[in-house]
Amino acid sequence: MAVMLEARALGYGYPGRPVGHGLDLSLGGGEVLCVLGPNGGGKTTLFRTLLGLLRAQAGEVLLAGQALGAMSRGDVARRVGYVPQGHAAQFAFTVREAVLMGRTAHISLFATPGAADLAAADRAIAALGIESLAGRVVTELSGGERQLAMIARALAQGARALVLDEPTASLDFGNQVRVLREIRRLAAEGYAVVFSTHDPGQAFLAASRVLLLARGGAVRQGTPGQVITGENLQAVYGVEVRVAEVDGARVCLPAL
Repeated sequence: MAVMLEARALGYGYPGRPVGHGLDLSLGGGEVLCVLGPNGGGKTTLFRTLLGLLRAQAGEVLLAGQALGAMSRGDVARRVGYVPQGHAAQFAFTVREAVLMGRTAHISLFATPGAADLAAADRAIAALGIESLAGRVVTELSGGERQLAMIARALAQGARALVLDEPTASLDFGNQVRVLREIRRLAAEGYAVVFSTHDPGQAFLAASRVLLLARGGAVRQGTPGQVITGENLQAVYGVEVRVAEVDGARVCLPAL
């Protein structure tokens, strides 16, 4: 299994304000890493550092074995796709046009998309089963439909690693399930996927590994069963939580 995304002794944060330090992680094709943690725990800051949008304060990030700091933005985009949290559509592009924007890293300056780019966009749309949305305007989509379109745009980049920052935030229950189902399907096709969430139960549904963060860095890293325990969740979130099994599935139940 090829390692697609790796961090070694990573320190991350902002100038004069460190957020986390000493983080090691390694993610290969077919793996899904769920990142959990409270508000202000550093999830988005970590993601921006893994993508090179923030400079690492210590250690290094590698994409497909290559040091991130030695790569151009185009090289990074060809190796890892990014769906930021809370994406709000502001322009009346169709879904197909929005997905086609994922091909920017493959198109030279001032050039127009070619047949290969159009085909890549159509493949990404088909992979997520949203062909019926291709001609729809992004600003008119539901939150779940728009989120699937943004994941398709990341797929169109041709990257085999995906970083999804709270992809189920603000979605209704049905659309959350659809997004989690797509994460599992992409992993089954060999993609390496990192996603963050505020719902620890989603890790049991979609992840092979979990990274539990708090301010200062990793609290615990391992399989969902190892990391998502009542004790660990209480230490990070400050509330009592019971992890129970219902019909063979594990769920997190807060004590109110």
